[in-house]
Amino acid sequence: MNKKIIKSAFESMLFTWGEPLPVKDAADVFSIDADEAYELMCELKDEYEQEGRGIQIREINGAFQYVTREENASYIEKLCTPVKARRLSQSALEVLAIVAYRQPVTKGEIEAIRGIKCDRVMEGLMNKGLVEAVGRSQAIGRPVLYGTTDVFLENFGFSSLKELPEIEDIEYAMSVSEDEDGEGGPFDGQISLEL
Repeated sequence: MNKKIIKSAFESMLFTWGEPLPVKDAADVFSIDADEAYELMCELKDEYEQEGRGIQIREINGAFQYVTREENASYIEKLCTPVKARRLSQSALEVLAIVAYRQPVTKGEIEAIRGIKCDRVMEGLMNKGLVEAVGRSQAIGRPVLYGTTDVFLENFGFSSLKELPEIEDIEYAMSVSEDEDGEGGPFDGQISLEL
C-alpha cells in the first residue's frame, strides 16, 4: 500500500484515538510489520517537526500521540482558562426569584405575578442549569412545576434553600441602597455567574 495513504490514515487515527496509539495497533490496521509502521510514524513525526506545526507527534514508549507545541501553551491557556462571567438580566433575576421563593411553581403562576410572559426567560434559566422541571401540578392540564437546582445554590452561595434571605431583608437592603446612592439596590441585575 502507498506510504502516503498509510501516513494520512495514521494522522486520522492519532487525532481520533487521543491516547498514545501503540505502533502494533496501527500496524494491525494495515496488516503491516510493526517496524514498518514505526518507521512511517517517525517520518510523519519528522514532517510535523520540519514544518513547525502547532501540533506535534510525540513518541511515548513505543506509542505515538498528538500533542500541542510547548511554545503555544500560553495561547492555549488564554483561550481556555478565563471563564467569562455571564450576567443575568433583570427579567431573569425576577423570574429566578419567583421560582426560588415560590417553588414548586408553574409558568402560569410566574406570569400572573410578573404580569408578562416568561417562556424565553425560563428557557434561558433552564439552559444555564439554574431552574429545572420538578414535577406536574394537579391543576387542570397538569402544568409543569419548576424549581431551582444545585447549580443555583452553588452560584448564589447557598448550601440550601433555607439560607435564602427573607423578603423583608431584601426590601430593606434595596431601600437602604437607594437612599445612599439614589441607584438600584444589590439585586439590580448585576449578578455575575461563573457558568
